[in-house]
Amino acid sequence: MSKHRSIKRFFAGAVAASSALLFSAPWFPASVAAQPYPSKPIRMVVPFPPGGSPDIVGRLISAKLAERLNAQVVVDNRGGAGGIIGSEIVARAVPDGYTLMFISTPHAVLPALQKMPFDTVKAFAAIARIGTSPNALVVNNNVPSRSVKEFIAFAHQKPKQINFGAAGVGTSTHLASELFKLMANIDGVIVQYRGGGPAVMAVIGGESQALFGTLVQNLPHVRAGNLRLLGVGSPKRNPQVPDIPTVAETLPGFESVQWWGMFSPAGTPAAIVERLSAEVKTLLGAEDVRKRLTQEGADIDYQSPAEYHRFVVEEITRWTGVVKKAKVKVE
Repeated sequence: MSKHRSIKRFFAGAVAASSALLFSAPWFPASVAAQPYPSKPIRMVVPFPPGGSPDIVGRLISAKLAERLNAQVVVDNRGGAGGIIGSEIVARAVPDGYTLMFISTPHAVLPALQKMPFDTVKAFAAIARIGTSPNALVVNNNVPSRSVKEFIAFAHQKPKQINFGAAGVGTSTHLASELFKLMANIDGVIVQYRGGGPAVMAVIGGESQALFGTLVQNLPHVRAGNLRLLGVGSPKRNPQVPDIPTVAETLPGFESVQWWGMFSPAGTPAAIVERLSAEVKTLLGAEDVRKRLTQEGADIDYQSPAEYHRFVVEEITRWTGVVKKAKVKVE
């Protein structure tokens, strides 16, 4: 073997050995070496503006999840089109666990109302359902009604003069109002706003007279004296407001409850989905989280990825039937 060839082999072996040492070294850059999840900030997209219940609950869960993961979780409000704009951002994101979505009931309603830019079932990986909260009927303080029955009578006296605020087409606030109008035979106007927060402020300011929004969203304003609570949309009275009757006590069969949950883009590694779901389940069991959500009028109701996926499919079927019966149209 020539001296020249021996030298080349020596340097080749040295380079290989150095490379192996370099890649195995604990200080090797994270962009090359495999890292545990999470190793950078996580974006939590909330497809609604600040102030609504998805934002309120989503921020609480995001803050607690950040503590569990020892990583930054940044809430990114992307409101518009009833949640479609923010949802599409997540549907098209890289499925690496660093873009998540905190969504609510409209996720299962919108497919019944219009053609979606993504497949609602196939575009996302379910992580966990968080809980539920009844939609509650609140009115502006200038409305003279003190009960659901009185409000229905008041609305009958003012056809086309009662505005119901809604958080956007296809939201639970929208469909609760449609269902209420249908069952109470009210000729009112539903005014769409860019989220639950703006809709609440419109009722407080008198631009709209009534609103169906979650207790989580409305109770602080009721307790502050800015809104009057007439009835809750759950089948049973809520323990946070036990003296407030259900709407069903006046309109038998009426029910409107909103839920919240987390998704990631389809294709997110199963190990990451399971890790996130397990962390959510754990944090929901923490006393401070349970106390905060309960005080706000929410019911914690965790579902695993498989359970949550089945639930959403069932919800899409159920709301499709409601939309057809109420003849709800996207205008």
